[in-house]
Amino acid sequence: MNPCTMASPQVDTDGDGRWNSIHNRFLSDAKGKEADVIFMGDSILQALEHTEVWNQWFSPLHCLNFSIHKDQTQNVIWRIKNGELDYVDPKVIVVHVGTNNVEHTAEQVCEGILEIIRTIREKHPSAYIVLPSLLPRGQYPNALRDKNSAVNQLLKEKVSNMNKVEMVSIDKGFIQNDGTISHHDMHDYLLPSNAACRKAFEPIYDLLQQILSEGEPEKDLTPSE
Repeated sequence: MNPCTMASPQVDTDGDGRWNSIHNRFLSDAKGKEADVIFMGDSILQALEHTEVWNQWFSPLHCLNFSIHKDQTQNVIWRIKNGELDYVDPKVIVVHVGTNNVEHTAEQVCEGILEIIRTIREKHPSAYIVLPSLLPRGQYPNALRDKNSAVNQLLKEKVSNMNKVEMVSIDKGFIQNDGTISHHDMHDYLLPSNAACRKAFEPIYDLLQQILSEGEPEKDLTPSE
């Protein structure tokens, strides 16, 4: 069995129950707010909510952000199966998760993301699903960075013919000519800075605008590489 596809809550290693508390807050938000777009994923999307980019671009689009630090694919599956998408009717769901699945292979992570898509489809068959590519990580070239790149390639092939599923490349421009990532783009070599968020998530913003205004995006909006 692939652990990346098996719904499970995040392990409470700190002992304060924060993950479950955040999940319950999302359940409350889902019942009390209307959203055209829901972001679901890990710390990359969670951190995005606390940037100027979110306030300027995404808040006006009626977005909710259901993303939790350190989440892995199996944690997002569990959250969907346990109500986070039950009381909402989003037109678009943006999913970014997988970089924290450090113990799993690229193939396992890809299958986990595909299982998230299937789980979303059970609850929202007509919603558009947008998949920002996994970002590179680490100041210097490393195995996890290579794996994220492999996940992106595998996922791109798997979803290319799926209806209303769009993968968007947001990982370009982070790796410099010498193979390093600048702290100006990622202070901790994992989460993008304000400026880097603007660069990375502009194609997501453009795609969301198009889906919300026209209903169907043009395929050439997403970078091919």
